[in-house]
Amino acid sequence: MAQGNDEQLLRQELDLLRQRYEAQQNALMILEQRLRQLEGASSAAAPAAPASARVAAASQGQGGSAAGYGQTLRDNAEPPPSVEALYQEASGFFGGGSFSLEPGFTYSHYDTRQLFLNGFLALDAIFLGNIGVDEINADTFTFDLTARYNWRQRWQFDVNVPYIYRETTYRSAGAGGASSTYSEQMVEGGPKLGDISFGLAYKFMDEQPGRPDAVLSLRVKAPTGDHPYGIKLDQVPGNDNLTVPESLPTGNGVWSATAGVSLVKTLDPAVMFANLAYTHNFDEDFDDISAQRDVEVPGSVKLGDYFQFGLGMAFALNERMSLSLSFSELISRSSRIRYADGGWQTVNGSDANAAYFNIGMTLAASNRLTVVPNLSMGLTPDAPDFSLSLKFPYYF
Repeated sequence: MAQGNDEQLLRQELDLLRQRYEAQQNALMILEQRLRQLEGASSAAAPAAPASARVAAASQGQGGSAAGYGQTLRDNAEPPPSVEALYQEASGFFGGGSFSLEPGFTYSHYDTRQLFLNGFLALDAIFLGNIGVDEINADTFTFDLTARYNWRQRWQFDVNVPYIYRETTYRSAGAGGASSTYSEQMVEGGPKLGDISFGLAYKFMDEQPGRPDAVLSLRVKAPTGDHPYGIKLDQVPGNDNLTVPESLPTGNGVWSATAGVSLVKTLDPAVMFANLAYTHNFDEDFDDISAQRDVEVPGSVKLGDYFQFGLGMAFALNERMSLSLSFSELISRSSRIRYADGGWQTVNGSDANAAYFNIGMTLAASNRLTVVPNLSMGLTPDAPDFSLSLKFPYYF
């Protein structure tokens, strides 16, 4: 009887450990995906730099007024080429140009730490047991090229092709149950192709004294990058608390569609702008979604949909330079997974709230070339610590 009870207890404990291990694998898989999603979330502030360019252009326009400059363009006047290029950048390339190429570089850094305790609290004040600390430092370098075509100053078509290199360092203190033992492992990924996206925008309202410029947009992202599902986890030698993925993904692995609206309003001498977007991720089937070595489990993944919104203002510093300040936020629902012949399971902790404060600048380098740097600083734990981008739109 005693032997039978011990065997049953051991089986129950083994089942519990297996469940915890599978939960850890699923959580890491979804967190890797969410990190990729949040690294690009600062794009919600994309109108910040363009709007600031509009103010710089306004300071060079007829009468030195932003409102007057906008009216001048609407009256089909011929502004200087550099001013026209800046206005195109400001208004979403709905000005006088027809085609532009924009090479860009973005660097993002993400640093997170998690404290876990294995023990109990004695006398409501003294902790007896083991203390562990897990840390993840992620650096992402994105080189991308965006091509835009403006048709009849109303329609805009664009395609964005990113190339991504990732470097993540996983650290853990508490190896083998000893809080003094510390180990780390670095994993590299890329440079590889990321998720290519295609955009369509329609300017349905022109700015007037009592209304802003308004643009509707639709963007579709294709899963052309390496997805995070089925990437195997390996235990780091000498530390039974630390497991790392064999490779790093460069994409989300699913199709997604984003619909949004942007508003830009001139309030001389400043420009106010705002945007709102909703992204729907389509569920996708995969041959393997297990992170366990030598195990393949087919299943489906449904990433959480999310809202993005941003608002800010911009103002001119001089004839060729302008500055913008903005706030943007992304709110994501939880992701779900489904094993073959099973039901959907919500991945706990996969929801997110990432907020950013953005500082942008626009410099008219020449009549056709504009330099647009932007710094995005994370305000919540889910957001990357910071993202620094530098773009060079060139107008033909």
